[in-house]
Amino acid sequence: MLTALVLCGCSMDKPLTFTAGTYEATSDGHNGEVRLKVTFSDSCLTNIEVVEQHETPHVGDIVFDRLAKKMIEANGVGVDVISGATVSSYAMVQAVMNAASYAQVSDLEQFRRNNVKMEDKDPIEGTWDVVIIGAGGAGLAAAAEAAREGNTVLIIEKNAEMGGNTLLSGGIYQSVAPYLVWDPAHPDATTGVGYDGETYPKVKSEKGCIDDLEVILKWDEKDFDDSYYRAYPFVPGNIAEISHHGVHHEYLPTLQALKKEISAYLAWARPKLSRGIPESDLTLFSTNNLHIFQTYYGGLRQAENKKDWVYGNVDLVRQMVEQGQNLRPWLADMGVKFLEKQIMIVGELWFRGNKMTGADIDTDGDGVTEHYDGNWGAYVMAPYTTFIRANKENRVMKETTAKELIEEKGQVKGVKAQMDDGTEVTAYARKGVIICTGGYAANIRKVMTTNRYWNKQYLSEHMGTTNRASMQGDGIAMGEDVGAAVTGMEWTQLMPMSYADYGNIAFGSVSDAVFISPLNGKRFVDESRERDVLSIKAFEHGMTLYGKSGVYIYIGGEETTEPNEVRGVDVPGKQIACKIDQLHSLLQSMKIDVDADVIGKVIREYDMAVMDGKEPIDVGKKYATSIIGKAKRNADGSYDKSTYSLDDATLTVRILAPATHHTMGGLVVDKWRHVLDLNGKPIPGLYAAGEVTGGIHGGNRLGGNSLTEIMVSGRIAASSVTRDARK
Repeated sequence: MLTALVLCGCSMDKPLTFTAGTYEATSDGHNGEVRLKVTFSDSCLTNIEVVEQHETPHVGDIVFDRLAKKMIEANGVGVDVISGATVSSYAMVQAVMNAASYAQVSDLEQFRRNNVKMEDKDPIEGTWDVVIIGAGGAGLAAAAEAAREGNTVLIIEKNAEMGGNTLLSGGIYQSVAPYLVWDPAHPDATTGVGYDGETYPKVKSEKGCIDDLEVILKWDEKDFDDSYYRAYPFVPGNIAEISHHGVHHEYLPTLQALKKEISAYLAWARPKLSRGIPESDLTLFSTNNLHIFQTYYGGLRQAENKKDWVYGNVDLVRQMVEQGQNLRPWLADMGVKFLEKQIMIVGELWFRGNKMTGADIDTDGDGVTEHYDGNWGAYVMAPYTTFIRANKENRVMKETTAKELIEEKGQVKGVKAQMDDGTEVTAYARKGVIICTGGYAANIRKVMTTNRYWNKQYLSEHMGTTNRASMQGDGIAMGEDVGAAVTGMEWTQLMPMSYADYGNIAFGSVSDAVFISPLNGKRFVDESRERDVLSIKAFEHGMTLYGKSGVYIYIGGEETTEPNEVRGVDVPGKQIACKIDQLHSLLQSMKIDVDADVIGKVIREYDMAVMDGKEPIDVGKKYATSIIGKAKRNADGSYDKSTYSLDDATLTVRILAPATHHTMGGLVVDKWRHVLDLNGKPIPGLYAAGEVTGGIHGGNRLGGNSLTEIMVSGRIAASSVTRDARK
């Protein structure tokens, strides 16, 4: 990337001088090293060229061109950083500062201060049918739906680019694809017909799935009784124990219906198992009721005081699951492309994940579609194109921060905001305002002060976050300012799979990887458990490194459900590929002194158990889809143990630690996504969708449920605005 040559024209305290030339300088970015070539005349910064950077596409990488222009105009680095890309912005600032030092700038502190003088801008005022605060996954889903219903829509977005935290997510949402799983009407079917009319092979079960179904089938139907847990510790995710103590009455009908579904499946599956057919050859059982019930017990948590309990609102959970069924055709209609699989990500509890590869969209109107990869295509460009094409008045105001809601006679009428250049914005809404600003997981201090779940020794202001810096809880505060109630603020989810040094989420599967303690080289947890369980165990068995606690070693093998390009390669700042005999020196270079021979022994024992179709000894694992080493597969899919080798396998090594990830608390909403006041009454004109709301996920969100919920709730909020306006 090369910026245009620009003569500096800023207002400076005094002229600066440099030793003219081009200087290469580096700094540490969010995802690795940032390397720039910076050119100076004898009096000005004239050019910035990016030689190397690894920042997140559409998040961190957008800073370079934007900041370069501002820095050249200012003849310094005192310019405002780019909203939503703070770390990447500071990395560029530091690299240019380093270059200025090499160029022997006459006054480094003045160069640090120099900024472009802001000119007063006329305020902007306008009126739309719907005003949405936030252009993340929920906001864009709401915008697309509202626009399709004929509304004019304005989105106010704090960051410099659309996408919010959704861009940083794994991109997998939870929802049963009925045609890919067991069908009681056609129990022996091996294929199913998708929404697109094409035929696809059904997904196979995995060892351990039927064990969970057996537990649920025997679940006690009495009202949940927590008296046992007054004397004994509550172990999150231990459903074998939890099932003995009943179920909250709201979920009893779901449990009873689910038991009937499971009974029908097991009546089909048990004879096959008795004939020696492995569970992995059976078609996967998966229903909406299972999804609802797992969201219930996966979010059932006990507060640190051992008295208070939390679990998801059954109406909101059922709505998320049932309306999640409509997402595939809705997204496909906008050009989104899917992998026809049902996969499991960390903390998901079942093979129910839907992965999108991006979207094919004709964005320029020439009749030819363009492909947009991954989350950017599926969650941003697809709904954005639908929204922006629907009406010429539709607009996104980026780098614009919503400050307060406009309230008149008890009704929300609009939003007051401010652009990054200081321009005041007053946006009126004829029909309603939808808050879609996300949670507050980047506000570590708020997480710590509201916490009632985590042992306080685990939380620290130094811990990382998977979130963008803008996720501070602004929308919740705006709602509270007009009388909105909040719920669940005490519950924050930590993501155990985050890079230890800077907190970014480490995408990857857990059914084909192991977590290793850096203290003794052994596995310490069933890697397929819930996210809070994994995080707690990481704190208990990990070490302190980079100022972060709970640091552990993730090791993945070559056989994986991840994309092929993810495993077995070096990715700067994220992972290293190596052989087992290189592991010791690699870990030592990272200041981790652990016996690699012990790790090798642990992996071999783990692999032998997986190849034998058994759970590993010492630390079991419910769902293990493949080994870490290498071995050929037989025709029936089983491993040929005689071909096994760990020495020849390429390992993928990541150094991870828990980081703040998702806040379960937020604004109280009803099924129509009206924001409710302290008396449980809707605040006229105010709606909310996505992570800014609370009450859905209980005390622990299942992996993939957030993306389902933000799209479902965004669409519901938009439809409610339209419906309410007709009354």
